[in-house]
Parts: sequence; C-alpha cells; structure tokens
Amino acid sequence: MGLKLWVAGLSLIAAAASAENWPQWRGPRLDGTSTEKNLPSKWGRDENIVWKLAMPARSGSTPIIWGDTIFLNIAQDGKLWLWAVARKDGAVLWKKHLGDGDHMMRKQNMSSPSPVTDGKLVWAMTGTGILKCFDFSGAEKWSRDIQKEYGQFGLNWGYASSPLLDEGALYVQVIHGMKTKDPSYVLKIEGTAGKTLWRVERPTQAIMESPDSYTTPVLAHAGGKAEIVIAGGDVLTGHDPETGKELWRGGGFNPDNNPFQRIIASPVVAGDTVYAPTRVKPFIAYRAGGRGDVTGTHQVWKFMNGPDVPTPAVDGDRLYLITDRGVVYLLDRKTGAEVYGGQRLRPGTYSASPVVADGKVYIANEDGVVSVFQTGPKFGLLAENEMGEYTLSSVAISGGHVFLRTEAHLYCIGK
Repeated sequence: MGLKLWVAGLSLIAAAASAENWPQWRGPRLDGTSTEKNLPSKWGRDENIVWKLAMPARSGSTPIIWGDTIFLNIAQDGKLWLWAVARKDGAVLWKKHLGDGDHMMRKQNMSSPSPVTDGKLVWAMTGTGILKCFDFSGAEKWSRDIQKEYGQFGLNWGYASSPLLDEGALYVQVIHGMKTKDPSYVLKIEGTAGKTLWRVERPTQAIMESPDSYTTPVLAHAGGKAEIVIAGGDVLTGHDPETGKELWRGGGFNPDNNPFQRIIASPVVAGDTVYAPTRVKPFIAYRAGGRGDVTGTHQVWKFMNGPDVPTPAVDGDRLYLITDRGVVYLLDRKTGAEVYGGQRLRPGTYSASPVVADGKVYIANEDGVVSVFQTGPKFGLLAENEMGEYTLSSVAISGGHVFLRTEAHLYCIGK
C-alpha cells in the first residue's frame, strides 16, 4: 500500500471511529447539536449529493441513524411503515408494516413521530397510536396500540409527539383536549418487552385547543437526579422517572388564557435549565429541580419573540430561536439577553427545527431551501441550498454527512 493510500485509510478509520449517531429526533444530546466536523455548507440537486432515495410521501419525521443504518417512518397509500436504509448507498434493507389508517391532518400525516434507537433495538410510534419494537434485522419484538388501550387521541391536528428513550425505557406523552374529554397522561414503557411501567394523568386548567401538545418529552438533571419534563396545557411539569409523580409545575405560558394556545415546539435542556416555547410568546426558561408550583421561584427569564413550530437548539451558552417565518434570534441562554435578533432567512414557512454542527446552523423551510449560517455572536449567512421539494423534516447529521428528508427524497449530502 502506498503512503497516500495508507494515510487515507487511517483517516477513514479515524472518521468512522469518531462518527456520531443521531438516535432521536433532536440528536444524541436531545438539543439539536452534533459534534461532527468537515460538514458541507453548499449543495444542490447534483452537487455534493452522495446518494438520494425516493420517498413515497411527505413526513415531519426525522431520519434516525445508528452506525450503518438509517430508520424512517413512512406513509404510503394509507399504510404506515418503518424502513431501514443502508447508510452507505441508500439501499432499502427492509420495510416493516406499522399499521393502517394513515390520513392527512392539515399538512401532516400519521408518520410524523420520529423513531428512536439504542443501537440494538428500534422503536417506532405512529400518529394512529401504534408503537412497535424491532431489532436491526427487522424482527418484530412487540407491538402496542396506545389508542385501543387508553382511548382515542383528541388533538386538533393529529398526534405527532416522538417517544423519549432513556436507560432502556420509552416515555410517551398524550397531552390533548380539543377533541376529547379524556385526561392527558404520560406513559413509561419498558423497552425490551413493551410493558407499561407506569401511567400518570396530567391535568391542567387549559381550555379548548390549549391543552393540545405536539411536543416531545425531554430529560433534565438537577441536584444529581433525572427528571422527565413535559410541555403542554399551558404549563411545564417535571416528573420522577421511577414513578411518574409530578415533582413541579411552572406556569405563565398563557397569561391571557388564549383558548388556542396549543404548543408545537418542544422544550430543550442545557445544564439544569429547561427552555420552553409556547405559541410564539412567552418563551420561558425554567430551572429544574423544584417542588410544587415553581412559577414564582424557578422561572429564570422570559422572552417575547419565541418560535411557534421550530424547536430551538442549544450550543454551549448560545440559544438559537428561529420563528416559523424564518427570523433568527440568538440569546444568551443563561440570561435571556438578545445577542442578536431580527435576522431574516429566505422568506417562507419554517416547520423544521435548526441543527447546530461544525460552526454552522442548518435550517430548512417548507419550500426546500436549507439555509446555513455561522454560529457565534454575529449573524453570517453561508449558503442557501435550494432543493425545490416540500420539506417538513429537520436535518440529521452523522458520519460527516447531512441527511435531508424532503417530500420526494432522502438525501445524503457531503463528500
């Protein structure tokens, strides 16, 4: 072997060893960040595209990646599927039927929840309430029908929350109220066998559509202890992972008691602080670890220009907020001070969430334009990558590549 080939081989081995997985919809740290380097800023339909795979329909579900395998929730001809795709070339390895009854609810279908994986098993949830577990060969381990067991989902625009995976257990929230009188609740499900470990109801005083939450649970740590944090119904709550017991509750998210204050963007955690969006305003930072009503004691700061749909990303002490009209705000996450604001991306509707990696922020709009701008205290637009295909999904990053899912294709982008 020549010296150049030997060095190149070592580089590939080093890159593979340092490659980071993307096991849940907000990535390995649940905060929209990746440690990957040497990522592309610019691409096009025929530039920096390693491969592309045709998609049968749109989806808000993010590609999930572990090692050599990509997992996708898929809607096709009224049915819902989990696909496993080879990362190296985009070949479909297997397709497993999740359930029937796919339908549109405004702009989303029932494939919106993203799968989750621990590298051995993969779990897929559908908007129809089917939750299934598979191994990496596609063998089904167990199946649950959450609606059949606990009642019909009652969200105005359909169920879209992804499960949270932590220490071998899934946390599934059903926070609803617009189209049901049934209580909202949170489940903890053992991952290997699929048994419910606990189910706790989560009541609120929210009215009409305001109980509806399309968010995903997050994990916070305070005082050396973990908490499961749930946003929705005009409040933020922290729960004991062992029992589901509500430990604390923070309000202030709907000061005018707006009957349509549903929540779409999920909370994000950094340190012991939870950064929680609502319907644009107010965006509130809460310190975890309290007990009882913590509205007056653990509220850290409040910001009045938060996102509606895109979930924020946290990078160190920086908090990136992008509105659904493509306006960027950079905040100091500890103080809430605006580092910069009012920076406008390409006009359009933004339903995907930002991802931070390699000194860049990646954000797609529904027209299929992926804007890339630099991190840091000054806004600097690096590229606008026009794919021309309807896009709801946030990008995923792994192994030096950006994975972009549009209505028409899954793209592997990079060198």
